[in-house]
Amino acid sequence: AKGVSLMVSLLSWLKFAAQPAPTVATVPQVAVRCSQLTKEFGTGEARVQVLRGINLDIQPGELTLLVGPSGCGKTTLISVIAGLLEPSAGQIEVFGRSLAHLSPRELVNFRANNIGFVFQQYNLIPSLTAAENAAIPLLIQGMSWHQAVSHGREMLAQVGLASRANQHPNQLSGGQQQRVAIARALVNKPRLLVCDEPTAALDAESGRKVMELLRQVTVQPGRAVIIVTHDQRVMDLGDRIIELADGQISNATTPSYH
Repeated sequence: AKGVSLMVSLLSWLKFAAQPAPTVATVPQVAVRCSQLTKEFGTGEARVQVLRGINLDIQPGELTLLVGPSGCGKTTLISVIAGLLEPSAGQIEVFGRSLAHLSPRELVNFRANNIGFVFQQYNLIPSLTAAENAAIPLLIQGMSWHQAVSHGREMLAQVGLASRANQHPNQLSGGQQQRVAIARALVNKPRLLVCDEPTAALDAESGRKVMELLRQVTVQPGRAVIIVTHDQRVMDLGDRIIELADGQISNATTPSYH
């Protein structure tokens, strides 16, 4: 339990709560809506405009790949969408809620209950087993150790790691560690999942398997998934590919098989 307490501040935003199934409607609710979104860093001559008027809608059930050269604003954009950064101007709505209209406490609660994040680096606790790592959000939420780890095991089974539940991170491959991180992000069923270069530290085969897994376990009618990636080998797995250049959307395409 000592290892868990050391990671509470890092992983507190992972306290996802299970959400009821969305009401079926003729027109699906927009999962994410960015309207004239801008983000600047610095002031005066040091001011840098990273996002320049982003307009973007993402629908539930959609896996969106966000691509573009380094420095084009991809990570900044997903950080604003996830409520980790405040925009300098414009509006961001997630499942109909304007993040700008939420108090700091309300924003923390909203993020914890609705948004999951998969890191490029796995951020697993070395002293905990895979099942215990996957259970961390539930432990932070206050669930008993036994019950939380049981749920962690169930989620590991969904990502193909049932046989690895009792192993520690140093006994797992990079791809397996990333699967544990995905299980941890999904254990409380967030409505929006945001992934920052989830295959960057993986070889081609492992990276492809992780992306296929993300598509398999995350694309559901009530959930939207946004993945930042540079990996050209997985572009066919997205429902839409949004290209950024110099802080603006330069192109939006749908893979031909969709």
